[in-house]
Amino acid sequence: IDNWFLSKIRNLVSYEKTIEGGLTDELYIRGKKLGFTDKAISRISGESVEDKKQLVSVTYKMVDTCAGEFEAVTPYFYATYNSKAEGGENEASIEDTGDAKTVIVIGSGPIRIGQGIEFDYAAVHCVHALRGLGYRVVIINNNPETVSTDFDTGDRLYFEPLTPEDVLNIIEQEKPVGVVVAFGGQTAIKLTKTLSENNINIIGTSADSIDMAEDRERFDELLERLGIARPKGFSVLTKDEAFEAAHTLEYPILLRPSYVLGGQNMTIAFHDEDVNEYMDIILSQGIENPVLIDKYIQGREIEVDAIYDGHDVLIPGIMEHIERAGIHSGDSIAVYPAKHIYDRMAKRLVDTTKALCEGLASIGIVNIQYIVKDDQIYVIEVNPRASRTVPYMSKVTGVMMVDCAVRVSLGEKLADMDYGVGFYRQSPYTCVKVPVFSFEKLTDVDTQLGPEMKSTGEVLGVGRNLSEALYKGLVAAGYKMYKSGGVLISVRNSDKSEIVEVAKKFASLGFDLYATAGNSVALRDAGLTVETVHKIHESDENNTMTLLESGKVNYIISTSAKGRLPARDSVKLRRRAVMLGIPCLTAIDTADALADSLMSRYSEINTELVDINNMREKRKVINFTKMQGCGNDYIYIDCLEKMVASPESLSVYMSDRHFGVGGDGIVLIAPSRVADCRMIMYNLDGSEGKMCGNAIRCVGKYMYDVAGHKRKHMTVETKSGIKKLELMTLGDEVVRVKVDMGKAVLDPAQIPVALDGDMIVDRPVTMGGNQYNITCVSMGNPHAVVFTDLVDALELEKIGPSCETDRIFPERVNTEFVKVIDEHTLKMRVWERGSGETLACGTGACAAAVAACLNGFCPKGEDIRVILRGGELVINYTDDGVFMTGNCEKVFTGSIEI
Repeated sequence: IDNWFLSKIRNLVSYEKTIEGGLTDELYIRGKKLGFTDKAISRISGESVEDKKQLVSVTYKMVDTCAGEFEAVTPYFYATYNSKAEGGENEASIEDTGDAKTVIVIGSGPIRIGQGIEFDYAAVHCVHALRGLGYRVVIINNNPETVSTDFDTGDRLYFEPLTPEDVLNIIEQEKPVGVVVAFGGQTAIKLTKTLSENNINIIGTSADSIDMAEDRERFDELLERLGIARPKGFSVLTKDEAFEAAHTLEYPILLRPSYVLGGQNMTIAFHDEDVNEYMDIILSQGIENPVLIDKYIQGREIEVDAIYDGHDVLIPGIMEHIERAGIHSGDSIAVYPAKHIYDRMAKRLVDTTKALCEGLASIGIVNIQYIVKDDQIYVIEVNPRASRTVPYMSKVTGVMMVDCAVRVSLGEKLADMDYGVGFYRQSPYTCVKVPVFSFEKLTDVDTQLGPEMKSTGEVLGVGRNLSEALYKGLVAAGYKMYKSGGVLISVRNSDKSEIVEVAKKFASLGFDLYATAGNSVALRDAGLTVETVHKIHESDENNTMTLLESGKVNYIISTSAKGRLPARDSVKLRRRAVMLGIPCLTAIDTADALADSLMSRYSEINTELVDINNMREKRKVINFTKMQGCGNDYIYIDCLEKMVASPESLSVYMSDRHFGVGGDGIVLIAPSRVADCRMIMYNLDGSEGKMCGNAIRCVGKYMYDVAGHKRKHMTVETKSGIKKLELMTLGDEVVRVKVDMGKAVLDPAQIPVALDGDMIVDRPVTMGGNQYNITCVSMGNPHAVVFTDLVDALELEKIGPSCETDRIFPERVNTEFVKVIDEHTLKMRVWERGSGETLACGTGACAAAVAACLNGFCPKGEDIRVILRGGELVINYTDDGVFMTGNCEKVFTGSIEI
């Protein structure tokens, strides 16, 4: 470094004597003009610069936004050094600010791993809050990619490095009443010691309180005094002390430097070799602060953002990490509201948070991370500043945390604000924060997650429940949500007992399981079918790497040995997965969450689009009527006055028979300009259906019995056209309905089916690898009818999905398997697109009758009885149309909160 600096100066100064003379005045001046700080020059040259500081003066120049074409007038400034002899105009001379007092807000500097755009959010909202209170706000930040450096964010902006020297120079220039460091992440917090030593007012938590939170010994003393538990730990400076601490605590242990950003250089050690390797690397960097060694506790990690005013505390919400402790909070999936923190534990967390804030004498915003295990609360760390979760919590709770914290830091009390004090209300939504990684751009970096942060961003998923929110978050974070394929499993011994249940979930979805030898044994012992794959060093041909490149694997679950050696098999495997774009899950909890999301019916077509600016403050009540026709039990929602939001998502949410109301889907009864009403129906997977014969009968019943539309003949608008209904009553209640379903569509292009010819009747095809003779009909929905005597013996769960999604049906298809009993009787089972096997299908029964007539099994123009699992329908196929008659029945009415 010395030679580099001197050669740099030599090249610019152009003569040798500056080097021979050591740190000369001219060399110092040149270094300052290059932008080197006094500390950097002193370190590089090995000489003190105290007696040379008077040689230069700093002046500020305005950023020219007009490229010299016109005179620029902007609030942007950058510093330049001149020798005292040269002088120089200072373009940042203070203008008349009137009565406005100046506050400086320090940004977070470059966006990098451990400190991202979320801190810029906090800084910008801090500026807005201060300006709203009448302050003149000056921003110091050297990142032109952030919003805090936009032209209209603050009153003034200095594009300067966030170093003590540069910041002090700007403070001398602006003479603020105070400086805010709480919203610039760890970079800004590190400046508090310098500010305090120079008697500069810090708005919010003091430098001493910040040091108490960062200094291990002082923080331990505070916790001891408050009676709050934390993982046992030590501060060490040498390798011998590290070994002694490790043996005292017993492995596994957590090692990390103090005063670090994003868990930088943090690791979990399982034996002496890990400690030896770690300390060698850390000590070689010439650290000034001690290394912290803690007992590693694998419990549930909880995160809390709080605001404290010196007396009261406000906690907008408690977040729970899906991954257990040991994964950095920035790399964890965080869920709000916490699903496993019940009222009693929540109160204890609130009380503990308040005690910590009071003990630290913090003012303003505080982030605290806890571990909860065996009903015991352990404090991991306290950050007396805004965290990366502040934007997330502000959006999902409606508490503008930064604005509130700024006002508190300036002396206001929480009790006088609208938000109140204590634990804030629960949101009607479930929200997840999912990290985003850029491993494809970070070569040779092991993708396995641990206590050192590796994510480069995050996304927010908001949904009615955890399944929906998690699905949205995973998709937004770039996960490929495959519903089938292969999963490669290679986990360490300590994870084998847990991987079995995760593997069962993937197997239930139809995934093929591949595993290394030891993992295969564990999976087979659990009754799973798995193919054993060699590790890379065990075989040159059939190994995990060749398996990845074969295209058979869609997911990898890898928690095997990690380290700093790229030559290890596990690291090679994870790196190759990145290059091939295969999602690699390095924590059992993440893999389990992904499996749960895949098992839900949520997809990109059926998740609710939530307006983040107009989120519900409380749950909304939806009234419904459940009705069934021939066993098809749909959930009917009256939308004659007001339409419901996101019916696609609502169908998935309500139709589940274990976690919802239970049904084959939902039907909205809406107003129509061309008929008595409009029917909009959604399948179990949220896809919209064009027509449902059983549902339309129930719509007629609802209109007559409930909506008061007392007409025995009515019309209903559907996506496949207007249908005519004839209602039959008993005791003035509709019990049976005859529906004119319209003409049968036989043209392959209109069905649609990708086969040639005028009609598809008894056509041999291959679907899902099986041979069938199909007759294709559209009755508003596409149908493929297969005649077979083996109706009762068919394994529809296996053959149905492949028929539904066969490539010859571009819009998927309903598949009916029909047995001819006699010329007026058919028996049918059906696999419906989007819903699977159902008890009945009205349009399917119509299609079956039409197909039976086209194949010569039944006479046209006569009633045909179709026996279904849920009951019977009568179908009459004529040249004028297909007529369907069947019963309809109300099951119950109810309401649901969403």
